[in-house]
Amino acid sequence: MNKTNMMKKFMITGLTFAMVLGGSTAAFAHGNDKDKDKGNEKASKEKSSHEDSAKKVTVKGKGNFKFSFDDIKGADVAWSAKNIASLASKEVFEGDGYGNFRPRDNVKRIEAITAAVRLLGLKDKAESAAEMATVLNFKDADKIVKEYAWAVGYVAVAAENDLFAETDASVQPEKAASRLWATTLLVKALKLDAEAKAKINTKLTFKDAKEIPAGSVGYVAVALEKGLITGFEDNTFRPDTSVTRAQLAALLDRTNDQIVGNDAVKGAVTAVVTNNTLTIKNGNVAQTIALDPNVFVFKGGVKVAASAIVVGDEVKIHLYNGVAVFVEVVKVAPVAPVDQSFTVNGLYSTHTWNADGKINTITVTQNINGVTQTSIYAVAANAIIEGDQTKLVLSHELELKGNIATVNKIKIK
Repeated sequence: MNKTNMMKKFMITGLTFAMVLGGSTAAFAHGNDKDKDKGNEKASKEKSSHEDSAKKVTVKGKGNFKFSFDDIKGADVAWSAKNIASLASKEVFEGDGYGNFRPRDNVKRIEAITAAVRLLGLKDKAESAAEMATVLNFKDADKIVKEYAWAVGYVAVAAENDLFAETDASVQPEKAASRLWATTLLVKALKLDAEAKAKINTKLTFKDAKEIPAGSVGYVAVALEKGLITGFEDNTFRPDTSVTRAQLAALLDRTNDQIVGNDAVKGAVTAVVTNNTLTIKNGNVAQTIALDPNVFVFKGGVKVAASAIVVGDEVKIHLYNGVAVFVEVVKVAPVAPVDQSFTVNGLYSTHTWNADGKINTITVTQNINGVTQTSIYAVAANAIIEGDQTKLVLSHELELKGNIATVNKIKIK
């Protein structure tokens, strides 16, 4: 194996990926800085951490994915594990480089903007020299250049792709992303502005619908229609509530499924996984896909081994360099009914009646390897009886047919 191939294999199987959202690991991580109100000291630490992690990413390259995080535990966040892993496999939204994802933390607007740009497949463009050199027209452009230099290209690309409202004078990068703001951003990412504006007079059924600005109603309506969002159990939308990282992961993953040209490979499994190879068929197109040894497989609400994928499962696959790094079973193969039919040949012993005057149970004896065995069987109310019923006497030959220990046919020989 040549040196280049060895490096590629190391990069894919290393599975130690620091947070890439925003161009580096610590763009959204505070490291060990616990005091969020120390102003310049905090900014200095973030800058230093950013430079160190950027160097780390440059050395390791892309493809060192981390899917499992130490803090994705608890009923309030465990549900997001699949969404987080899906996004991690596309380098859209990841952890902080310390083994944590911080699912309960609120999301900053700059995080959401960057994630949306990456979701659109515009990461390389956003990080190009041309975009990074863009002179932004926002009122807080100087703040972005000074404190979020890595994000200049992302903000520029977001503006070019109409992810901002025409009335947005500032980016407000550190402001918490609200549910309404994040919903609007992702509908814009799907290029559904026109559809949202056409639904501006939709009557939303949320109890707090009046708290949603009239100009935003259409965006919420479209998001609901596309399955990007749902309301809370008390039928509220809570437009001003901040979005957590776990919630944003779910929003991003659902949006990704709606993007035209989504690069996920989909199909029905046609053979069991052998030698880390998955065979699928989409329509008339058959495809054999290599699985990374550390592939993340999600099925039935939990992470499972690749061997849990069975013929007939419908899957969605994310590839990196042609190798599957994430597989989600989106539809489980139907379970074929187990054949529990039986046939018994023996000698009549006795039977009982039910309240309707029909045979309820029947007892037969059999000689099996020289040993006489007596068995009692339940008889279905609609069981068929063939033959002369007057011959239903002791030791007369019978044939019983049934399913799941219940006789549905008695043949009197």
